Amino acid sequence: MASGTSRDVLGSGFRVLGRAIREQPRIFAVAVTGSVLFGLMVIASAYVIGGVVGKVVVPAIARGSVAGGTLALAAAALFGISLLRVVGIFGRRLGAGYMQYRLQAAYRRRVTRRYLELPLAWHHRNATGTLLSNANSDVEAAWYPIAPLPFAVGTLVMLVGAVVSLFLTDWALALVGLAVFPALFALNVVYSRRMAPRQARAQRLRAEVSGIAHESFDGALVVKTMGREAQETDRFAARAGELRDALIAVGKLRGVFDPMLETLPSLGTLAVLVVGAVRLQQGAINVTELVSVAFLFTVLAFPVRAIGWVLAELPRSVAGWDRVRRVLDATGEMPYGTRTLDPATPTPATLAFHDVHFGYEPAEAHLPGTEVLGEVSFTVPAGRTVALVGPTGAGKSTIASLAVRLVDPRAGTVTVDGVDVRELTAASLASTVALVAQVPFVFDDTVRANISLDRPGIGDDEVWAALRLAEADGFVAALPDGLDTMVGERGTSLSGGQRQRLTLARALAGRPRLLVLDDATSAVDPRVEAAILAGLRAPAGRTSADPEHRSPTPDHGGGAPASILVVAYRRATIALADEVIYLEHGRVLARGTHAELLATVPGYADLVTAYEQAEQEREQQHSYDEVTPLTSGLEIEVDR
Repeated sequence: MASGTSRDVLGSGFRVLGRAIREQPRIFAVAVTGSVLFGLMVIASAYVIGGVVGKVVVPAIARGSVAGGTLALAAAALFGISLLRVVGIFGRRLGAGYMQYRLQAAYRRRVTRRYLELPLAWHHRNATGTLLSNANSDVEAAWYPIAPLPFAVGTLVMLVGAVVSLFLTDWALALVGLAVFPALFALNVVYSRRMAPRQARAQRLRAEVSGIAHESFDGALVVKTMGREAQETDRFAARAGELRDALIAVGKLRGVFDPMLETLPSLGTLAVLVVGAVRLQQGAINVTELVSVAFLFTVLAFPVRAIGWVLAELPRSVAGWDRVRRVLDATGEMPYGTRTLDPATPTPATLAFHDVHFGYEPAEAHLPGTEVLGEVSFTVPAGRTVALVGPTGAGKSTIASLAVRLVDPRAGTVTVDGVDVRELTAASLASTVALVAQVPFVFDDTVRANISLDRPGIGDDEVWAALRLAEADGFVAALPDGLDTMVGERGTSLSGGQRQRLTLARALAGRPRLLVLDDATSAVDPRVEAAILAGLRAPAGRTSADPEHRSPTPDHGGGAPASILVVAYRRATIALADEVIYLEHGRVLARGTHAELLATVPGYADLVTAYEQAEQEREQQHSYDEVTPLTSGLEIEVDR
């Protein structure tokens, strides 16, 4: 693969640059115009200086005096050329920088938008660190050559003008230029091809280092509690060492080629002086022409390097672009439909699964997929509560994801009010169905911002109503700044149960017609959980199970509660459901009320009993830890 990259890097790199030019043609034109102006003024300055030396300095030395008018004219010419060079530099740099940063910003948005369009199955196959690298360092790398590109294009114009000027001056000096300039291009081509595999490896290792760092930081709790600090440090150090070695290899190659690229123009200047001295003795050229050509070679050394900069960055650009394009070209997005559900009558929604099959795609194409659900059919009637119960791996969370269309079924349909969720617009689906996931996610922001999410129509009154319904208004009111309290990254200042209630309030603030709870209250005290679920089921104005709170439900159709699909484990939670769906191995084995299944399905009875025993043990341990300090001097927090 490395050799293929070496052979194709120039072609691929030029295609990336061409794409940039097509996307930002006007800005590129401004930058190139400035660069061309600069290049033409460089050539002009060489001939003006040659004229000053040949027609002002040399005659002045011979006469022993300087003509004031001639000197003033020479100074004015040099000043005018310098001023135009400054204008060219300003236009070139401003245009190149503006073009580069616009492209980087645009492609960061495209990559992020693509992430949101792609299904969860695609995200499961890609490490978070890699995705962060795609949106950040890979985008930067892809458009890094844009900064020197206008300079390089202007330099090409300048080189053509210089060669034409050399031929107009003297054919022998022109041959020197024709020998030096192609040598520079050839050296840059060799350099780019050798650099390509090194830059590709360095870019890949950047993503891997980012991935390990993200994983270690994200799993800091596990790392610390399991005593894995040293092992994680060693794992990160090993990959960081590989990245260091890869970047050193890049630096070594640059160290070899950079002096050669710097030396060639100097050798060209030396050759011009030698050949020019001979031609001067032969009378083929005069002093003015010799000085102009020698100075031209001298000042060309720096601009010619701009071409080298572009070619040197092409391998890195190609590596970054390939990684960005992998995201942009990824397939499997879930396009939304055009249908909407009538918001004029916001009654509870009806959710129905019709012979649904679902499986996760394999990590590699030649491997078989994993079947998760098969022949799943059930209905959550409007205003009713249905509980999903089953052992680990039965498919409960997958059903929750299908209900809110995080994934699509392989076969069968999922409908809301009789409409296939794939036919609904994104806005209609989001306003109708809300999911509260197993693991609560809280933004590093205020309580108010976490619940409202800047959604229109959700003011403080609606926020407090949602908090009351989630049994969270008590602890929020006790926070130092109430709704304005910053909760920290991922809500680190809150307990697990508090985070779950906050995310539940976030979902309720949008007044959904269908609420999907994927084990969303597992970290909450059972009494509080019972109060929450009782409040969700109760008509508006009824008192929840907690006598300290009144929990008004969302006003759906004259006070009727929203429909609820809940993944449940606790007996008290399951008993509140109107119907229980019992799952095993992705199949619906039984359905009915809690009492019916407890009496007729042994597997269900055993599972619920096991959950209840485990819950009792946890409660006993919590009661003990509440009064017994840990050896470290800390106490276990009981969420209430």
